[in-house]
Amino acid sequence: MKTEPGAYSWDDLVKDGRTHWDGVRNFQARNNMKAMKVDDLALYYHSVNEKSVIGIAKIVKEYYQDPTTDDERWVVVDIVPVEKFRRPVTLGEIKSDDRLSTMVLVNNSRLSVQPVKQEEFDIIVGMGQNG
Repeated sequence: MKTEPGAYSWDDLVKDGRTHWDGVRNFQARNNMKAMKVDDLALYYHSVNEKSVIGIAKIVKEYYQDPTTDDERWVVVDIVPVEKFRRPVTLGEIKSDDRLSTMVLVNNSRLSVQPVKQEEFDIIVGMGQNG
């Protein structure tokens, strides 16, 4: 899940304790949110200048109507923070790791909500936790 840290950062999520992931206006990203289940884990990515995975969030409520719009096509999920990494994992590091060469983030970095394979998730978590 990608966010602009100036709009809603990891620290904002920690401060709030829980939030709905709103404002998604891309059908592919929306469909990715619709596929999320309670207790799924998500990588929390700061875009723009940082371009780094910061930590792990957990889905605590499956998709429902986005309360910021009356347009029924758009949905949100609720998330909570789980763990901040010991160090951010940069997009550059991800792109330079051959094990992650087919990751959606490497090939379509503009998509705000992306699927991540378990192996990719584990590699990035290992990089962030081990410093």
